[in-house]
Amino acid sequence: MQADLLKQAADAVAVALEAGADDAVSAVSWGRSLEFQFRDGRLEKVQENMSRGLGVSLYVDGRFSSHSTNDMDPTRLRGFLDEAVALTRLLEPDPYRLITPPELYEGRADVDLQQVDRGLVDLDRETRVDWCRTLADAASDHEEVISSTSGVMDSHSVSARVASNGFEAAVERTSVWYGCETTIREGEHKRPEAYRWVGGSHLEGLPSPAETGAEALRRVLARRGAAKIPSCRTTMIVDREAAPSLLGRIFGAMGAGSIQQKRSFLADKLHGSVASSALTMRDDPFRPRSLASCLFDGEGIATRKRDIIVGGDLQMFFVDTYYGRKLGWEPTTSGTSNVVFDHGDQDLAGLVAGCQDGIYVTSWLGGNANMTTGDFSFGLRGHAVRGGALAEPISEMNVTGNYSDLLQKLAVVGNDPLPWSTFRSPTLLFEDIQFSGS
Repeated sequence: MQADLLKQAADAVAVALEAGADDAVSAVSWGRSLEFQFRDGRLEKVQENMSRGLGVSLYVDGRFSSHSTNDMDPTRLRGFLDEAVALTRLLEPDPYRLITPPELYEGRADVDLQQVDRGLVDLDRETRVDWCRTLADAASDHEEVISSTSGVMDSHSVSARVASNGFEAAVERTSVWYGCETTIREGEHKRPEAYRWVGGSHLEGLPSPAETGAEALRRVLARRGAAKIPSCRTTMIVDREAAPSLLGRIFGAMGAGSIQQKRSFLADKLHGSVASSALTMRDDPFRPRSLASCLFDGEGIATRKRDIIVGGDLQMFFVDTYYGRKLGWEPTTSGTSNVVFDHGDQDLAGLVAGCQDGIYVTSWLGGNANMTTGDFSFGLRGHAVRGGALAEPISEMNVTGNYSDLLQKLAVVGNDPLPWSTFRSPTLLFEDIQFSGS
């Protein structure tokens, strides 16, 4: 299939050039996804999606546009591209919007990212239904459970990209996700909920459906009696599943677009300290079997391992070709792939055991962050920590502050990232954090 898609992409580029484009980039994709959902012991939803389409970027007389279609008939496609080129000529010129320079394609790594699990390609209906039922049974194994919803989603896709100035590549991927959400009765009015989902490009290495469902049940039972505690300034331990949402927001301030548009609190921090010395993050696009691994980015730029923050010092910005031209900067890459951390020597249990007083955050309940100023305010749920052990569950509290201050308060980085995560944050411990409660 890869060869067929590459030919279709190359043919589309050729037609676009014949229609008058100076340069063109074409991407042709095929995909199939299936979703099965159980609710309260019954199969409630089965959905299959099949797609095939073409996207093309056109560079015409100093102007740029992008177009897409799922009609792959050669005759109609020629008419589509003729019209697209004509419409592009009506746009305002943009001297910064040019095709990726071909020298940025060079140096593409020759490694097998192992992103296809043939067992998932051949997964049958009976197995999917059995997983849903197993998830639901494990998540419902308590007398206080009043509802549970479980699901399995898997996909298989192939894409090909061709550019008029020499780029050509095809990628095949699979993925699978499964999990459940469960609700229990607590008293007359409260209905605590919790969920657990796991997933990756391969089935191997994921917790079993039974383990996943049991974890969802454990989580919801742990939320019984959750309430606010008094406002305080104390240690904050952030679970490895909650950490990506907390730290992932700062990447918005590292993008060249945000910097060029004066929307980044990190704009003048390159090679300066932005966090405590405990924080080292790197971008690694070559991790086998990771859903975010790639040999080239969205512009075709060959990927490579990059330091993001080392010992608290900011090492790079994410610079695409468009904003790189506007800023006069050399491109790096348009965004992250796998974010990996240098680890400490303790897992969650060790960090909790060493904490006499604090709050363990398991998830966030909304909130907002302003990457122009760095200010943030998040709702949270989790547990109090007392005497080196988890204590009562808490909820409906808030943590507020500024990322410039928060990152400097990172004291300990754990050693327990989720094996299948693309943002591989372990448990994190911050000191002297302000919480608003009762």
